Amino acid sequence: MGVTGSIPTLPGMPETPAVAELEQLTLIGQPQPVRVPAQLWRSWLTEPTIVTRFEAKCYRRSGNLCTPWLAGVSSTGHGSFRAASLPGASRRGTVPAHLFAYQLEYGVIPRLGWSGADDAVLCHQCDFAGCVNPHHMRLGTNAVNRTEYHLRRRNLASPLADVRGPAGRTRAVAAAIRAGLANGDDPGSIEERIRWAEAAGLPLTLW
Repeated sequence: MGVTGSIPTLPGMPETPAVAELEQLTLIGQPQPVRVPAQLWRSWLTEPTIVTRFEAKCYRRSGNLCTPWLAGVSSTGHGSFRAASLPGASRRGTVPAHLFAYQLEYGVIPRLGWSGADDAVLCHQCDFAGCVNPHHMRLGTNAVNRTEYHLRRRNLASPLADVRGPAGRTRAVAAAIRAGLANGDDPGSIEERIRWAEAAGLPLTLW
């Protein structure tokens, strides 16, 4: 785990370190993105107390399964993590949990731009918005992300087909895990709770 690894260059991303240091797009998928300086991101990602708080809100599972987020959830189903309380009316200190997790693993991803089809975004390959497993994500573009979304949501077994919507699915899975932990369940029993929570929202369960 590090914060100084090399960063792949995609269309829409800055080409020089001087520009890359200026700001970074943090609220992926939100209509009005909030920009946070790269140096501020680095201060959060290297602060042990912040990382410990973040880890406490993740449910780590064996293998390379999804890592569900157990705390606050945005309207898009992504986890919301308050890395810090910053002054002003905006919630600049609250960032997407999956973006925090990805950068904790691979390093800060500086970006410019926002609305263009070639702007870089973070894509969930597992299609579960509440997942914060960095190995389930990759850098892509808005255009590719939208295309993949529309294609994969047609699969009735996909998380994208959940009738509760992405936020409802994330909350349901988190509630199932919290209930299992409160009950003192073993990991196997919690996995069963997760499976039931996931299946409850799929279209086929209505018939």
